[in-house]
Amino acid sequence: MTHAMLKGSNVPLEAATVRAVVRWTPHTGVPDVDASALLLGPDGRVRSDQDFVFYNQPRHPSGKVWRLGKRQGAEGLTDTIQADLAGVEPDVGRILLVASTDDVAFDRVTDLRIELYDASLADAEPLASFDVKPETGQETALICGELYRRGEGWKFRALGEGYSDGLKGLAADYGISVDETEEGTADTDGGSSGVPAVSATAPTVAQPLPPEQPVPAPDQSLPPEQPAPDQALPPEQPVPATPVTQPAYGYPHPAQAYPQPQPAAAAAGTGYGYPQPVAGPPDPGFRLPPMGPQFIGR
Repeated sequence: MTHAMLKGSNVPLEAATVRAVVRWTPHTGVPDVDASALLLGPDGRVRSDQDFVFYNQPRHPSGKVWRLGKRQGAEGLTDTIQADLAGVEPDVGRILLVASTDDVAFDRVTDLRIELYDASLADAEPLASFDVKPETGQETALICGELYRRGEGWKFRALGEGYSDGLKGLAADYGISVDETEEGTADTDGGSSGVPAVSATAPTVAQPLPPEQPVPAPDQSLPPEQPAPDQALPPEQPVPATPVTQPAYGYPHPAQAYPQPQPAAAAAGTGYGYPQPVAGPPDPGFRLPPMGPQFIGR
């Protein structure tokens, strides 16, 4: 039997996997409606941007919540979210079920409602049904209801809470920051394209560094380098001695500093101090001059 729900009421769910179907009646002037889901952690906010399941990200990484997409039925258009409640991660306490339009107010959407089914049963009646009524009519996003844990099981609560600023306002309330510089792309089954891409403000796990790449072995095809042959240095040239051209005064300088003896004719008139060597044997008639007076100190 189907539970016809009122806003704020709840119903326990015995099904392990449920299908939440958002339904409306299309006609001229009625905007398209998209279904999405937000998985909330213990603090009531998303843990990362991957906890937002919508037309640009139709499947949660855990594989337990996903979007089935739009279908045309006898009673109108539908967009569906399915959840494997038995396999949802333990730290996910609530799953919000959301309907949104592409910046067109919900007062133009007719016969909007959400229905819950046991996904394991084919052609079964809904477990619960809730006619969603916008509070102001200007909303562009509505939380139709939520799946939430209660003890060891799950329940569904009918909500009908709206946002006039669409998914952007809803995302901001639940920990997702909207990047307005980058817009989402259209869904293959007719999803809106005007919703900006989103990124979560929750901290993300650091990504591991890529493994180090091995250093390639040197190319063996090239011949090894040969050392350059030693170049013989030229023999050192003796440095010629610089002749001393200045005259000698006082005590004689070391022998290597003296100029070589010159012939008597060349040395005449150039010797000072000590007598210069003379060529040939001494003159036998040479006598020393007489000594001068000697001074005796007092």
